[in-house]
Amino acid sequence: MSQFNLDNDDYRDHLYNQTKDGKRLWIFPGRIIGQFYRLRTYFSYLLLTLLFGLPWLEYKGNPIFLFNVLERKFIFWGVPFFPQDFHLVALGLVAFLLFVSLFTVLFGRIWCGWACPQTIFMEMLFRKIEYWIEGDDKAQRKLAESPWNTEKMVKRGTKHSLFVLLSFAIANTFLMYLISKKEWLKLVTEPPLDHVVGLIAILIFTAVFYFVFARFREMVCMVICPYGRLQGVLLDNNSILVQYDHKRGEPRGKGEDKGACIDCHWCVRVCPTGIDIRNGSNQLECIGCTACIDACDMVMEKTHQPTGLIRYDSLNGVNSGQKLKFTWRIGAYSTVLALIVAGLTYMLVTRTHFETTLLRTPGMIFQVDEKTQEVSNLYQIKLLNKSMDKQEFSVKAPDAFNIVWVGKPLLQIEAGKLAKSEFFLRVKIGKWKSGEKVPVTITEKGGDEETIKTSFIQPE
Repeated sequence: MSQFNLDNDDYRDHLYNQTKDGKRLWIFPGRIIGQFYRLRTYFSYLLLTLLFGLPWLEYKGNPIFLFNVLERKFIFWGVPFFPQDFHLVALGLVAFLLFVSLFTVLFGRIWCGWACPQTIFMEMLFRKIEYWIEGDDKAQRKLAESPWNTEKMVKRGTKHSLFVLLSFAIANTFLMYLISKKEWLKLVTEPPLDHVVGLIAILIFTAVFYFVFARFREMVCMVICPYGRLQGVLLDNNSILVQYDHKRGEPRGKGEDKGACIDCHWCVRVCPTGIDIRNGSNQLECIGCTACIDACDMVMEKTHQPTGLIRYDSLNGVNSGQKLKFTWRIGAYSTVLALIVAGLTYMLVTRTHFETTLLRTPGMIFQVDEKTQEVSNLYQIKLLNKSMDKQEFSVKAPDAFNIVWVGKPLLQIEAGKLAKSEFFLRVKIGKWKSGEKVPVTITEKGGDEETIKTSFIQPE
């Protein structure tokens, strides 16, 4: 681990896990088990259970969640969404971004420390394997600096083999979210040559996950993830973050004339991104994982001092004891978010189980039957069944018109399928006002209906 000089602020010039020359310093975070670590562990196990379990659950023969981008099929909590619902997806994304902004203003990167998949996988799965095989941070550092011998090869080989297997399991789980459990079972049970693309996808996902959690690690949070960059824009002195109480802790050291911080460096030792939280809460590398809180509380208990030298608090809370303050930014974000969520909820509740596209066939003029004195127009209809069940439909026009189907009429449509057909609208000459649009009503057996007004041309 790098050595930190706490008497200067050169930490502002480069990442904690890099030298000034840009060379990476490998981080060996110490293991600490405290109150927050236990809570994070229980919460992460709940999230992991949901992550690995949800792809196996089905509702009406379909997955609970599906994000099939290539085939443009999406299911969220059992409700299917299609490209025609893009406006709902866009509004949902706007609401999500506003929620993230509001949440960040209030609580900083608490998401990163408690619920982010990168942190959950790294700290609760891969890191535990590393501790189990190689030992704590001191043992890991000693092993890394030792020459290649039998012990090192066995430990490293075992660790990376388990890393690959775990990455393989994660890759298969994510693939199930993309293609569904049924398609995934076909992929793993049928001959490999029948699913070459799927197998290549699994191998690529496995390689990516292995690289991220075996090598890249904290660099994802410090360099790639855009969420950390939002801190510099969204955080203020009222945001609840992992804070070091400098008023109580300074000056550091041991002795009656010193503050509560004994300068033991335990907070630095256990940090998964290698930062020193005492340099301030505005460090973008901090993911709010609470490891430093647990470590500091342990030291405070051993030195018979009150805990909370490092705690969840705002900068104003540390400086003046001020509690969370309702600001105009919080009010603005909350108001806009509430309006968007209300609008999105209304659109979801009133969303019909089908969607219709009705167009008069382009390039076709009207047809006149001299014998029956009828004029007709040809129409193309596309009907998307957006429900999870087979649906029955009926198409009706005003009483003056007759509907004559060309080919198979749209009476039944399978769940999630798009059906196309054509029909003529026929009316006696003079029975319909020239230039007036014709209302065509499509009714679903369950009660939903949609009326589309379409043009109808005829002789003057």
